[in-house]
Amino acid sequence: MCELYVKADPILYESRSRSLRICGVVTTLRLENQFWDLLAEIAAVDGMTTNQLIGKLYEEVMDYRGEVVNFASFLRVSCTRFLAQRRDRVGELSLVPGRVS
Repeated sequence: MCELYVKADPILYESRSRSLRICGVVTTLRLENQFWDLLAEIAAVDGMTTNQLIGKLYEEVMDYRGEVVNFASFLRVSCTRFLAQRRDRVGELSLVPGRVS
């Protein structure tokens, strides 16, 4: 089982920092490359750039919660929720009568 994880390309878990503007303030975020890739995928699905998506997520979490203690962790969790939602959608499609998956 662990072979699936330990054979991952090290570039995926290498961290990379990016500077971006959130609500008019320039800041730096540090995430692993795999999370940057997932954020880019989510942004593309929503027709945005990665920076636009991150800014929108920040604004929405601030509107909803009033604060965010660890925004990088929030982004990581958002990515895993995106993957879980995609997995669930694929599972639902395979249950449609007459559909072969």
